[in-house]
Amino acid sequence: MNTPIYLIGFMGSGKTTLARRLARKLNREFVDLDHLMEKETGMRIPEYFNKYGESKFRELEKETLTNSLKNPNSIIATGGGTPCFFDNMDQMLKNGLVIYLNLSAKALHARLSQTNIRERPALQGLSGNDLLKFIEKKLEERRAYYERAHHHINPLENPIDSIVMLSQRKNTV
Repeated sequence: MNTPIYLIGFMGSGKTTLARRLARKLNREFVDLDHLMEKETGMRIPEYFNKYGESKFRELEKETLTNSLKNPNSIIATGGGTPCFFDNMDQMLKNGLVIYLNLSAKALHARLSQTNIRERPALQGLSGNDLLKFIEKKLEERRAYYERAHHHINPLENPIDSIVMLSQRKNTV
């Protein structure tokens, strides 16, 4: 029997891209928690976040994560902060295979510097060294949550094959 595979990690670590590719390879459903929340609310994440604030956003995120547990045949890209609130990490660890996409702050900075910052509410107004310091600080705050994952993978080093192998081992237990 399949179990959900949760990809966790900091924003910009490649969770969504990797989850989409992995779902195709394993013939599973691709789920992006942010996309589910946008569909549910009819709002883009930055709009919802700005209108209702972080606490309401985190409550919606928790509810969306709980609903994702109903589909064991899915590959789920979480938000960067998802594991750090409520009992989200415990739920993922209990009900699926949790994989941490572990990138250094400098690698994340390089990636995030190339993205549209307006689409990422937490990064509003940050660039250059201020962005790097923010990433370093947040990574340190979230490290204890991220490191609880069943497995840690560097997404720059052939992650698809590694995750496929891990998922096959998990499903035989």
